[in-house]
Amino acid sequence: LGINIGKNFDTPIERASEDYVACLRGVYPHAGYVAINVSSPNTRDLRRLQGPDELDALLATLGAERERLAQEHGRRVPLALKIAPDLEEAGIAPLADCARRHGVDAIIATNTTVSRTGVEHLPHAQEAGGLSGAPLFERSTEVTRRLAAALAGEVALIAAGGILTGEQAAAKLAAGAQLVQIYTGLIYRGPRLVREAIAATAETTGSKQRVQFFTL
Repeated sequence: LGINIGKNFDTPIERASEDYVACLRGVYPHAGYVAINVSSPNTRDLRRLQGPDELDALLATLGAERERLAQEHGRRVPLALKIAPDLEEAGIAPLADCARRHGVDAIIATNTTVSRTGVEHLPHAQEAGGLSGAPLFERSTEVTRRLAAALAGEVALIAAGGILTGEQAAAKLAAGAQLVQIYTGLIYRGPRLVREAIAATAETTGSKQRVQFFTL
């Protein structure tokens, strides 16, 4: 069971770590892994936590709390960092380095996007919030590819974003991910998407045993 944590909408960014720590304490006994969400476009100022100094401080705090909780509960719950697809290119490698230094177990690439490229002509294109599904695929895959190069296999990479076919799931693995998450595709295509993805990725990797899938 993966549990996503973040700050409350009205919590000042300077006190965001308090919300994350409270959430981590609350979910720790129940979680198979915890996703540290610093990338939701729907929470005020949240993406500022992807900045070098802010992320360094947050991961240091959560890393220390995780170690305390691991002693208390007798097990170490993995932490995954969930990032935005809209990061500037120059910010990807420093973010990967920060995650590695603080012992983050995985990076989830990516959350939804604030870009409206490709859908500008649609009636609701100018509405606020994160966009998921097909328009997200190319950018999230490119972020995955760049992260894979920066991480060099030292931190697990979980790919998410715009996976609507088995071939697209296989493309995420080809870009360097070890795991794949699906959500929008599952809504529109149903469980058959999982079967297609397993078949397509098995053909790519040569083994079904090397592939795991998570729904968000």
